[in-house]
Amino acid sequence: MGVAPRRIGRIARGPRGGHHPFMPDVAPPIPPKPASRAGKVSLWRHLALFREDILASQPARLYRAWMAEFRTPFFHSFLCNDPALVALILHGRPGDFPKSAMVRQGLLPLLGRSVMVTNGALWERQRRILDPAFAGGRVAETFPAMLAAGQAAAARLAPGTQDIQPFCGELALDVVMRTTFSLPVDDEAAAVILRRFRDFIATRPIMSLASLLPLPGWLPRPRNRRALAAARDVRAQITALVQARRAAIAAGTAPDDMATAILTMCDPVTGETLGDEEMVDQVATFVLAGHETTAASLAWTLYLLATHPEVQERAAAEARAFAADPGYARMIALQFLRDVYRESLRLYPPVPMIVRETAQEEHFRGRRVPRGAQVTISPWHLQRHERLWDRPDTFDPDRWKDPATVHCAHAAYVPFSAGPRVCIGAGVARIEGPLLLALLLARWEFTPDGPPPVPMAHLTLRGRDGIRLRLTPRG
Repeated sequence: MGVAPRRIGRIARGPRGGHHPFMPDVAPPIPPKPASRAGKVSLWRHLALFREDILASQPARLYRAWMAEFRTPFFHSFLCNDPALVALILHGRPGDFPKSAMVRQGLLPLLGRSVMVTNGALWERQRRILDPAFAGGRVAETFPAMLAAGQAAAARLAPGTQDIQPFCGELALDVVMRTTFSLPVDDEAAAVILRRFRDFIATRPIMSLASLLPLPGWLPRPRNRRALAAARDVRAQITALVQARRAAIAAGTAPDDMATAILTMCDPVTGETLGDEEMVDQVATFVLAGHETTAASLAWTLYLLATHPEVQERAAAEARAFAADPGYARMIALQFLRDVYRESLRLYPPVPMIVRETAQEEHFRGRRVPRGAQVTISPWHLQRHERLWDRPDTFDPDRWKDPATVHCAHAAYVPFSAGPRVCIGAGVARIEGPLLLALLLARWEFTPDGPPPVPMAHLTLRGRDGIRLRLTPRG
């Protein structure tokens, strides 16, 4: 299977023969990316690099390759950049490419059997129950909670220099807690969840070395004790919140938020609802997917705006107009901010690797792919692919006004995955990101401080030593 994909994402220009009205005379800096692995390394060196940072362990040729094959004594994997293969895996036959057990093992202590890691009939049942809570109407109902979280965060900031990543994490969790349980982030339970979730993230690589070993499913894997303790504490707090909410539903006093909606929704096929343990699994996923990924995308977007002041001024003008009279119906006015956020997600996808496995033997581009092989789609490489995108490493929100980008980006742009297993909160994220950015930019100017951050893939894409920005009040 193969294709000859067209080059996409040409840069939007001004009138013919003229200069783009917002194009600086000096080219803006190229956003940072980690150095690729230099040449061939031993298996054990590759595994060590892989555990530390999955991006830095990969060779530079992946930015041009349509497919790459990796063999080790423990696993056989294929990285697919060919848009035809991406479409086959995510859209065409997703049931034949279930979520990888290797990734599931690392997240099991926190997520249990949540919709993020399950497969087959169990996953289908969970999506039938959960999907209505994330439909368009419900997203509109969560807008006031997102707005309140963003306004509170903008007011909480102070002038000076700081690592913006912890702030973005607190803001993102505030949105999750307000929309799910109608609780602000300074609630005691939310504070414990935030602190212990950070502890879990600090000790969890995207894959552990133990998960790469071909051990039988029943055999316990060695696990980090600190990660296990942090996961237990997070789940204990969520369990208490779920049980309290179920009691409030029975008493008729529950607020109309995500938790109430999900706990009262029935499977349209079986009529069943989620039990407490299942609900804890799902909420833990909301914390991971809705907090960690949003925090990463916000931090990188603010950094890109800080290093591209002309773009920031355009975005800030749009943000100030919106913040003066914010409302869900007025989100349509944030057109440039949506393109800024979309371009940031292209360059810095929060989840840089999507890992599936083959349920049967396949053939990709003339190569045999055995049953049980790991199949990776890398948004990081696909969305910077040198044979698909013009100036793939350049931050240019105006590329999204180019018809070539609009027409073709579906083949090489998957920050939320795609197909039936697209991120369940993708619709929320597309509104949440531009909204929070607007509320922050309306009040604050961001400039870079210190050396450029080094992207590092842990559970999500983070700055290895933080993302330091200087904040100055506007006006």
